[in-house]
Amino acid sequence: MAVDYKDYYATLGVSKTATADEIRKAHRKLARKHHPDLNPGDKEADAKFKEIQEAYEVLSDADKRKRYDQFGANWKQGADFRPPPEWERGASQRGEYGDFFDGGEGSGHFSDFFESLFGRGRRGSRAGGETFRRRGRDIEAEVPVTLDEAHRGTSRSLSLEVEEPCPECGGTGRKDERPCPVCHGSGVRPGRKTLEVKIPAGVRDGTVLRLAGQGEPGAGGGPAGDLLVRVRVVPHPRFSITGADDLLIDLPVAPWEAVLGARVPIDTLEGRVQLTIPPGSQTGQKLRLRGQGLRRRDGSAGDLYARLNVVVPTKPSREEKELFEKLASVSTFKPRSPE
Repeated sequence: MAVDYKDYYATLGVSKTATADEIRKAHRKLARKHHPDLNPGDKEADAKFKEIQEAYEVLSDADKRKRYDQFGANWKQGADFRPPPEWERGASQRGEYGDFFDGGEGSGHFSDFFESLFGRGRRGSRAGGETFRRRGRDIEAEVPVTLDEAHRGTSRSLSLEVEEPCPECGGTGRKDERPCPVCHGSGVRPGRKTLEVKIPAGVRDGTVLRLAGQGEPGAGGGPAGDLLVRVRVVPHPRFSITGADDLLIDLPVAPWEAVLGARVPIDTLEGRVQLTIPPGSQTGQKLRLRGQGLRRRDGSAGDLYARLNVVVPTKPSREEKELFEKLASVSTFKPRSPE
């Protein structure tokens, strides 16, 4: 019996050279859009969802995709497809591509085209009476934290859109030897979960925290993937990170403090401390405060560098102007003289 050719690449909206990751992302997007739970009573969406699942069943499996591509080179879209005779014999045969068997009526959620190519099921796959176990895919999330939170540690509440194991079939995709009527054989349902994520002290921008088992559910009762939380440290209004663990802060100083030296207050992540400015300090000079930088995971800390910036009064009082005039008249300092 002739059956219509199905272009699985067109179904998922990907090219024939698409990577496994591109195929997975396309399937995820389309499956969410057309999932029966999100389109109750919509027969068109239900049919589209089944087409998407069938296309993904083939293109996500390297062996099936290889066979599909090999035969596809001789097919014309829209024309009737007649598989080789050995593909139609169905039960318990071994050919060039492995073992096939008649899975009975349990594989009815796949099209005649699919069954003409792969039989009514393949050992170890969800198309037949048995199920396969496959680990769920890891998912990623990004968490912004302040510099203080990266230094001290914090926690974040994450709300994620996820695929959850179908409660009706336990994630196997099958119930009573048939495709599950709730998830339509996919083994998952769209959902949302909230997690409390602990951000340990000493994380850095780009640090990835792995939460085991919090990713997408596995197929056929397989283990869930992991949740990968990427930390993004947002810029601080005063401190900037230099190197891996050190901090830099710009510190304005008065001319007399730079000339005579001084003890001035300076803010750190642990509070305010006193910094000694040596006599004759210059703009751009860096003074180091040991152990006042970012905390490391082992409990130690980097250093804080104060970059001096000598500033002058923009609106000096009359007395201040007189003092500067007197200084100018007695000083022998030549700032532009060659050394």
